[in-house]
Amino acid sequence: MTVVAPVVAPPERLGTSRMPDGRRLAWAEWGPADGIPVLLCPGGATSRRLGFGTEAVHALGVRLVSADRPGLGASDPAPGRTLADWPDDVCALAADLGLGLDGLRVVGCSQGVPFALACAARGIATATAVVSGGPDMTLMSAYLAPEIRAMVEAVAADPSAAEAAFAAGADAEAIWAMVTGSCAAPDRALFGTPSFAAAYREALAEGFAQGPSGYARDTVLTMGRWPFDVGGITGPVDLWYGGLDTSMFHSPESGAALAEAIPTARRHVVAEAGGLVLWTHGERILRELVGKVA
Repeated sequence: MTVVAPVVAPPERLGTSRMPDGRRLAWAEWGPADGIPVLLCPGGATSRRLGFGTEAVHALGVRLVSADRPGLGASDPAPGRTLADWPDDVCALAADLGLGLDGLRVVGCSQGVPFALACAARGIATATAVVSGGPDMTLMSAYLAPEIRAMVEAVAADPSAAEAAFAAGADAEAIWAMVTGSCAAPDRALFGTPSFAAAYREALAEGFAQGPSGYARDTVLTMGRWPFDVGGITGPVDLWYGGLDTSMFHSPESGAALAEAIPTARRHVVAEAGGLVLWTHGERILRELVGKVA
């Protein structure tokens, strides 16, 4: 399979912002500083450095900002953090960077999806794009793959023990092997291109720069009961899936369940794409997102 790797340009600007409690939250930016603000909540274990649609941000007038969640990349840890805490960090980040909350678009990819939806549920996202993400898994355990059901049940039974188990043995190489070992053919082809593989590996290495605790905490939060109701989201939500996605964690089918739960959702299935649809169709996702009426 011949694949043209998407452009994943390095960040144009890097920095950190102080949160009200003194923590640093690290961010990366692409596009014009006065552009339409779009916040990316990155996928599992990856850092702020892995942008998407970077070849199109200037033409679209998009200021793409990606932020490391606490304990990942260059963001300070926040012990005991919850999904409900992330919108508070986003509000502080938006204030520091001058993004404003009256036109902020939010994108969540894979494990970043619940964090994006937490912002939508709080009402601080004008529009939201969910990319390769599933619903609250505690509400559909009967339909989960056995491996995922076991993770959900472990978190429900003893969150602290589950978090320790997720951290044990987790590192950039282990996540790379997991992601590339079970993905669809289009995704394997993309991971096989030197430029994209290098960008993804760099993001994983930075994601684990402080060890596995940030990733483990994210996994507990996404596998546990979400502390918000997606049925109460009022802003537009576009859900994007690759028709060939074979991931246990997200699929077009799980996307259908999430679409039914969000009254403002519109589901898109890109027939020829896999789970890496954020990168293979990044410009299209951005165009839809910035075209939403605030």
